[in-house]
Amino acid sequence: MKLNKFMVAAIALGFVSAANAAPTDQGHGTIEFYGSIIDAPCSIAPGDDNQRIPMGQIANVALKDGGKSNPENFYIHLVNCDASTAKTVTTTFTGPTSAGNPDLLGITGTARGASLAITDGSGTLIKLGEATAPQGIQDHNNILNFSAYLQGDMGVDGKTAAEIVPGDFSTTTTFTLAYQ
Repeated sequence: MKLNKFMVAAIALGFVSAANAAPTDQGHGTIEFYGSIIDAPCSIAPGDDNQRIPMGQIANVALKDGGKSNPENFYIHLVNCDASTAKTVTTTFTGPTSAGNPDLLGITGTARGASLAITDGSGTLIKLGEATAPQGIQDHNNILNFSAYLQGDMGVDGKTAAEIVPGDFSTTTTFTLAYQ
């Protein structure tokens, strides 16, 4: 009988101790929700307002004499569109212009002798600061198609190719949508 009383007391003490134990932190964090409300007939899909496009490792010989890299596609997804307020949209890209070609984006980093070009869905070059041709929009969701490629620059005389210096590069453009 003594053993049974001892066992009951030990089990009861175990339950009380477990009930008072603090929970173990097995992970925690903070989540911030952010965005903006815009006066427009379409919303820009989350993530499409701030993209990173990997251009890859481009051989310097591909850019020789004004050569071009393979284009990398990127998209701006327009969602929840109301086509009753606008029928078309244009996109204007701005950013640091290239010394080798003011229509293209200049690059920063250790690489030299090339610039970044942006084209529309049909492959037509989009000059910095100039709006694209109007693209039709429909109710609900739409996709604006673009591509970017690196192009070897021409020298200051405009006739000879600039020296292509291998290294890392980056550039940033800002886009602005205008609905009509």
